[in-house]
Amino acid sequence: MSEIDKELRERIDEPASKEAEREAQLSPVEAVAQMRINVPAQRSRKLRALLERVNADDGLKAWWHVSNVNAVKRLGINDHSWVHIQIVANIALRLLRILEKRDVEPAMVADYDMKQEDAEVVVLLGALLHCVGMAVHRDRHEDWSLFLAEPKARELLAGLYDEPELTVVVSEVLQAITSHRESGHPLTLEAGIVRVADALDIEEGRSRIPFERGRVSIHSISAAAIDEVIISEGKDSAVSVEIKMNNSAGLYQVDELLKAKLHGSGLEPYVEVVARIDTDSEKSLVPIYRLE
Repeated sequence: MSEIDKELRERIDEPASKEAEREAQLSPVEAVAQMRINVPAQRSRKLRALLERVNADDGLKAWWHVSNVNAVKRLGINDHSWVHIQIVANIALRLLRILEKRDVEPAMVADYDMKQEDAEVVVLLGALLHCVGMAVHRDRHEDWSLFLAEPKARELLAGLYDEPELTVVVSEVLQAITSHRESGHPLTLEAGIVRVADALDIEEGRSRIPFERGRVSIHSISAAAIDEVIISEGKDSAVSVEIKMNNSAGLYQVDELLKAKLHGSGLEPYVEVVARIDTDSEKSLVPIYRLE
């Protein structure tokens, strides 16, 4: 495993729901002060510059805080804090880089004759801004995300791109944002990656808040059943996603939620998803399950 992959793996293993609940109780100043996005950006000057700007942007961080207050404190649903943003950003970059190694060409290269680095900018910024609209409302939050993200993306990319490339990059970021919704229809590899990365933030209790509060449903029980998500290079497919579960109820997360985001993403030919129940504490009715 490369040093970049090791660092990315560590970022994906960041803390989960209890931290999100604690952060929702902080004052805006306290919440923003502890936010710092980390992704493997050593090989890209543009990614490093973008990350520096993001980590200095208290307005953007405030959106993440309000999004989490709305999600966790007011609605009692799963984490939408900066921790979710960081996890999605790291998963998205990992997917893109694995696909690059397998010679899968992103739209920024295929359609605009730009570089892989520019595809990484689109994927990273799309992940960072994909659900800022939660700061406005849960309902139609993808639309509010578009409304907020367009000027913010231009601000964060100023000087890194000149016109007309600036508008090209911003447009592709907006496509990634709108395409992550349940009914979204990604037109690019980059948009499909952000969509799938968002759906893969399910491990280690990332969605357990309703369950811990006693709101028992198929959503809360299935979320509590996911122990680990392992993303690696595949053998038969470019990307292997292995989901380890402690209970077969986790199949709902895989078959109903992840499957819905993967289908129509454009990543179907490249991603294999396998769910396993590795426990002696439950009678394994389905010891291994392949997403078809």
